Amino acid sequence: MINWAHIFTPLALSLPQASVSDGWGLFERGGGEVCSLSGADQIEMRPAARPDPWLAFQPWRTERNPMQTRVEQRIIIRISPARPRPNALPQQMPRRVVEQKMGKCVALRDIVAVQTGGPSKLILFLDDRRMISAQLPKTCSARDFYSGFYVEPSEDGNLCTKRDRLQSRNGTKCQISSFSQLVPA
Repeated sequence: MINWAHIFTPLALSLPQASVSDGWGLFERGGGEVCSLSGADQIEMRPAARPDPWLAFQPWRTERNPMQTRVEQRIIIRISPARPRPNALPQQMPRRVVEQKMGKCVALRDIVAVQTGGPSKLILFLDDRRMISAQLPKTCSARDFYSGFYVEPSEDGNLCTKRDRLQSRNGTKCQISSFSQLVPA
């Protein structure tokens, strides 16, 4: 059943207010003038001085060219566990890998997939078939990131340790402690 009050209330609020008598014999004529009855045969006419019912929008209406304009833009990148391209990931996962130290940042545009690799470790698959291990702090669990993660790109376009926050789909937010490159042994 349609509740008509929900439909017509915003419409009624957007209409201009009707003039209401305040008990002293004031009424408004159609031309925007207020008439007062002081006696049986005396009528005094003066312009209407009604306050605007939309005082919150008053500055917006008077200023045609605003002096300041703010445009906000937010971009969020999602890294999924699915295989985006068949030739981007290694054909066979190596049985043994060795971790080698690497820098503190990885280019976000190179990451094509993610997989959990332990209780607090994520394995990032890069576009050039490299595998990177991302160590999470002890307070974060890699199981929260089983369906991928979201990250807001920084100005340099890199995902760096102790700077950028990964957000899982369930809302968990973690920073990466360290990166290491996984090479076949």
